Amino acid sequence: MPCRATLQPDLHSVFIESILTEWTPGGHDVGVTPTERPSTRSSLGRRLAAEATGTALLVAVVVGSGIAASRLSPDDVGLQLLQNSLATVLGLAVLITALGPVSGAHLNPVVSLADWWLGRRDGGGLSLREVGQYTVAQCTGAVLGAVLANAMFDVPTTIAGTDRVGGGLLVGEVVATAGLVGLILTLVRTERTTLAAPLVGAWIGAACWFTSSTSFANPAVTVGRIFSDTFAGIAPGSAAPLVAAQLLGAVVGVAGVVLLYPSPRATNVPQHDEVVTTL
Repeated sequence: MPCRATLQPDLHSVFIESILTEWTPGGHDVGVTPTERPSTRSSLGRRLAAEATGTALLVAVVVGSGIAASRLSPDDVGLQLLQNSLATVLGLAVLITALGPVSGAHLNPVVSLADWWLGRRDGGGLSLREVGQYTVAQCTGAVLGAVLANAMFDVPTTIAGTDRVGGGLLVGEVVATAGLVGLILTLVRTERTTLAAPLVGAWIGAACWFTSSTSFANPAVTVGRIFSDTFAGIAPGSAAPLVAAQLLGAVVGVAGVVLLYPSPRATNVPQHDEVVTTL
């Protein structure tokens, strides 16, 4: 069975300085001012448009690069995955950087849920209603992104027939999503959110290779990939178990970070320049 690359995804799903600031008590973080926060600087309409557009482009990158890879290297699945994962890593990092100041560049329902959960007491994150609106925008964008990729490569938009089921694949999704969510929250707790875009891309790229599922890690992207019967496609019957595994992974990721970093600045972490010096 050909390998598949993510999303998040989901990357993605996670992710930039402005939305991560919302998860920090007081709303302040390194390099980010309160006026840069998406919830105060951008209207809901703009944020939803950014989420839909970003998720559409993310899925277009995943599906489109998968189609291109299968045509360029038809007899080498490993090379196909390398091409697909490289495009996904680069595209995800760019989208996080470009759209973060508008919406937070969640591009991933589990990231939006985590934002709501962590900010529900002090009102610093999304409201539950906004989570629903973000999720609709993300899923709509994901479907449109798959259609766009199909159109670019003259591929008909049909329901995918590739089954992605099995216990090992579900474990892989739990691991990939837990790592994604855990990474975001760790960056928040240790005040290193300026590294979000490259590190999220790096995690997704690594998870494409070391997880059996090749790291979907994003419910919206999982839904979008149903609509392309190509390298990155997934049969509808496989989507629900994968999404359930992703939700479980998000819970594991949050729990792990709360255990390791019970409060912001609870652990002494070297500043970024000190880390670079010691590498």
